[in-house]
Amino acid sequence: MRWMYTYKVILVVESRGRFLMKLWFSLLMAVALLLSPVVSIAGEVEGPALVLQGGRVYPSPTAGPIDDAVVLIQNGQIAAMGKRGQVIIPKSVRVIDCTGKIIVAGFWNSHVHFETGWQDVSHTSEGQIEAHMQEMLTRWGFTTVWDLGSEPANTLALRRRIEAGEVSGPQILMAGDVFPKNGHPVYLPAEMQLPEAASPEEAEQMAQRYMKMGLDGIKLFTGAFMGDKPVVNMNTAIVRAASDVAHAQGKPVFAHPQNRTGVDSALAGGVDVLAHTIPNEGSFTADELSRMKQQHTALIPTLTLWTTVVTDAAIANKLVDSGVSELNAYFSEGGTILFGTDVGFQSKYDTSQEYEFMGRAMGWRDILASLTTNPSSFFKEPTKGRVEKGLSADLVVLDADPASDVRNFARIAYSIREGKIIYRSPAKLK
Repeated sequence: MRWMYTYKVILVVESRGRFLMKLWFSLLMAVALLLSPVVSIAGEVEGPALVLQGGRVYPSPTAGPIDDAVVLIQNGQIAAMGKRGQVIIPKSVRVIDCTGKIIVAGFWNSHVHFETGWQDVSHTSEGQIEAHMQEMLTRWGFTTVWDLGSEPANTLALRRRIEAGEVSGPQILMAGDVFPKNGHPVYLPAEMQLPEAASPEEAEQMAQRYMKMGLDGIKLFTGAFMGDKPVVNMNTAIVRAASDVAHAQGKPVFAHPQNRTGVDSALAGGVDVLAHTIPNEGSFTADELSRMKQQHTALIPTLTLWTTVVTDAAIANKLVDSGVSELNAYFSEGGTILFGTDVGFQSKYDTSQEYEFMGRAMGWRDILASLTTNPSSFFKEPTKGRVEKGLSADLVVLDADPASDVRNFARIAYSIREGKIIYRSPAKLK
């Protein structure tokens, strides 16, 4: 019987050996899975999901490209991003083939107006609003915009309709306007009632009303263009009074300067953003550039605007050249540049020319920064501006690479806000 006992012992030892080997193999596999670059989100995905597959991703203006990439979008966020094969695509998701295309973060336009064509949006059809929104903004990749002057009640109604999902559109941030006393610009209808501040107290009250309305910032006309008459500039004390109200609530202040005096008043009053260059002056002074850099003031060039304000092509070209020179001077100092076009006031919606003008002073990555990381950082929106896991799925798909031509920033295939397509080019509808 001893041989049977010996045989049983051998069987037990062999069984334990096989068990230990299997256990060791399982542990090795688990470690390998943990160390693997593959990102797996198995099974059915909760909530709406979308995959952008096969494109080149520029995660940020400073990061290298990721070719043949996969971007997985879920519940309005980027759930995963990596090269094909590193991201496992879940079942039952829509996949957009982005082969030959470029994927970047959603664009900001930091200077727009919901004025011309936007009247009475509460009673305007969804189709009409979306058509105009595409023509002016989403067609050009904008997923976040700053409205720097419109009828607040009307634009608030537009914002509510977008956020309620009634119409597709970008996130709208709003700044309330304050004009200097007797500073009604000649390009605005004479019958339009403007908020004009004659004193710091009045400016403070106006700013407080805007904050109570739920607006996101203040815009001060530190210089009002009066045609053949002298520019009406805003007193520095009035600038400071309005700025203090906004800054107390963590809100930014924009300035519309018309000349050097308007720039100096804005800087002395603590304004955060110059909404235009001042090409009629020819340049910023060395002191102005130094102060802008020291105070971390941002600059919105709006170079295309200068082609729309005069009919003489030679004068327009001179204004553009001066604007480019001012942009180059501040950019070379390390100043923050924000992209903006003043559309809604001017009707050149196509952004190609703005990119071409900016490209005379900046590289394509710097222009991308002005559209993405610069505004998201400056306006404290940390979930925007980059293509990165966990961030908001505000994305743009381009038909061509801006690295080869900056005008390709205007060749939009898809605009995506929080995971929802808010614009697709007509070619993608076929």
